[in-house]
Amino acid sequence: MELLKNLLNPEFYINNGGLWLILFIIFAETGLFVGFFLPGDSLLFVAGIYAVDLIEKSVATFGSDFIDTTVLASLISLAAIIGNEVGYWFGYKSGPMLYEREDSWLFKKKYLFKAHDVFEEHGKVAVIVARFLPVVRTFVPIVAGIVKMEKGKFLVYNVIGAVVWSFSLVFAGHYLHKLCLDYFDLDLTKHLEIIILIIVLITTTPVIIKLIKGEPKKRD
Repeated sequence: MELLKNLLNPEFYINNGGLWLILFIIFAETGLFVGFFLPGDSLLFVAGIYAVDLIEKSVATFGSDFIDTTVLASLISLAAIIGNEVGYWFGYKSGPMLYEREDSWLFKKKYLFKAHDVFEEHGKVAVIVARFLPVVRTFVPIVAGIVKMEKGKFLVYNVIGAVVWSFSLVFAGHYLHKLCLDYFDLDLTKHLEIIILIIVLITTTPVIIKLIKGEPKKRD
């Protein structure tokens, strides 16, 4: 139980692995389809709060909050892009067999179907939309590979989605924290559990609603 709690806690990765573990987690969430249970949005937001410390300890401080935060968001974007490309390649090469695979603790076929529904509903833009949907973002690049989406177009949407997702959440975390400190004397690091809960509720609500509407239809 304690292990599961740690795996879902962004601070666990920040305190025990720093920048490099964060980058691996972001990669694994889409590059390794078993990464769907790992924190994504909340990890980026909290990483933004600690952006300067993370860059200073792992690379070197550039003497500017903005530059340090930009470097962090850029590295996370790169990890996210590579992760999606690996997921796409996996789907392109061997994705169809996943529809025949039995469910396990690490793999749920319904998530693959749901990602397929999102892809059909939103088309190529789903590669961007999925970045903001936990669980779904793990499987959309695989589905894109399965349906043989053009590699060049996938790369373009992949880059756009990764950059928008990474920069928006990292910068939101960093500058919201500074705003709360400067104007309200409120340290967000003291209230991370509540913040993480709010982020999880906001990002998972669309997925939960989709699942409540009904089980995915079986594919031929």
